[in-house]
Amino acid sequence: MLRRGVVCVVLAGGVLSANATITHASSRATSSTAQGSITVSAAASLTDAFRALAREFRSEHPKVRLRFNFGSSSALVSQIQAGAPADVFAAADTSSVDKLAASGQVNKTPRIFARNSLQIAVKPGNPLKITSLVGLSKARVVALCAKTVPCGVYAATALQRAAVVLPESNVSRGVDAKATIGAVVNGDADAAVVYATDVRAAGRSVASVTIPKAHNVTAMYAIASLRESKNAKAAQAFIDFVMSSVGQSTLVRFGFARP
Repeated sequence: MLRRGVVCVVLAGGVLSANATITHASSRATSSTAQGSITVSAAASLTDAFRALAREFRSEHPKVRLRFNFGSSSALVSQIQAGAPADVFAAADTSSVDKLAASGQVNKTPRIFARNSLQIAVKPGNPLKITSLVGLSKARVVALCAKTVPCGVYAATALQRAAVVLPESNVSRGVDAKATIGAVVNGDADAAVVYATDVRAAGRSVASVTIPKAHNVTAMYAIASLRESKNAKAAQAFIDFVMSSVGQSTLVRFGFARP
């Protein structure tokens, strides 16, 4: 069962600590006894929201140092199973967290903390006049997430519901949602099926096309602390913050729906 993270940002082969950009605690700092450092492995689609949430968390837990590791949920599962250090796992689906729970690597019952949906991202101005999943047939290249990662699974379901079959020769695959929408932003694809939050984050670099509810998919995001965590107290403090009114408001601000 799933109920409703900290993050180590892997960029260009390096690790970006949230503490590197969060150098002060606001007047909202509390008497939190949590301290030390934790690593949150989180779905790539959470990057912007979790970075913002980390700043707010830091103001209430000034003695906790956050590291973020963003990537596809399935890749993060493989990393954790291979022994990569992580205290919290936040996935873009429930099955990824279930895999860790089944192997005894989850400390407490996972929690659902946010929801997302899919949209079509196209080039600014929508030059091909794509208005639906069926319209993707007009595209020379359609970017989709890798078949085994949550956004790829969700996209496959949406396409199936719309009775759309895209030739693999016309499909490019991104390692995660950020890379997939990046193909449109960089001009390497005419369209992409990604999370609504990623389309929103891309701003004017893309135009959005709504996918109707009949074909759309609701992505349920799950979070859990990990049994191998060396700082269970701080890990739980972060999860509690994600579930708090402040954390939920931040996620909503970045386009996520409440659980």
